[in-house]
Amino acid sequence: MNAFANAFLLTYAALFPIINPVGNAPIILSMTHSRTEHERAMLAWRVAIASFFLLTGSLLVGSHVLEFFGISLPVVRIGGGLVVTAFGWRMLNSGVSADSNAPVTNSDGQPLESFYPYTMPLTVGPGSMSVAIALGSQRPAYDDLASLAMIGGGALIGILALCITIYVCYRFAERTVKWLGPSGVNVVVRLMAFILLCIGIQIIWHGWQGLILLRGP
Repeated sequence: MNAFANAFLLTYAALFPIINPVGNAPIILSMTHSRTEHERAMLAWRVAIASFFLLTGSLLVGSHVLEFFGISLPVVRIGGGLVVTAFGWRMLNSGVSADSNAPVTNSDGQPLESFYPYTMPLTVGPGSMSVAIALGSQRPAYDDLASLAMIGGGALIGILALCITIYVCYRFAERTVKWLGPSGVNVVVRLMAFILLCIGIQIIWHGWQGLILLRGP
């Protein structure tokens, strides 16, 4: 049971600050302000489900997939960091309005695409996937299958709890930021876009450092 609790806390604590669902909520709201509440609820549910499968896949088989294609983790960080940086730059310079009180209309009549950019890279980006892959690749080798199952179960429950947190934050984003008002939300969105840009650059930097270490002196 101690191994289960440790795996749960380690997984949740390692991924939560990187995914940052609380900080992403105003961005999600600003990008979907012209949609109905039902559409935003469905989007939150789909993003949570997709995030669970992405993180679980990264945890369980991510290191094996990278090894199969001959891709190193630093390269994944650099490539993903470029995506996050480009996304943050586009948001920072876009004319997206954060006015959640705008009239609710379905502008294009098409259902929201939940995977890009809402799930990836906004929610589950290269940083969180790298952490999940690292957690999966550094799992201890136990001869006792029961202990290994406890650790794996704790990690999966940690991911599930994190995805529930993502759903709650995105589902009730409008209520969470409503007291800020349109101007306040717009400031938060721009600030989070800048932070997202910085996170992307930081991921690229970590990837570059990893490549230098792999190259050696």
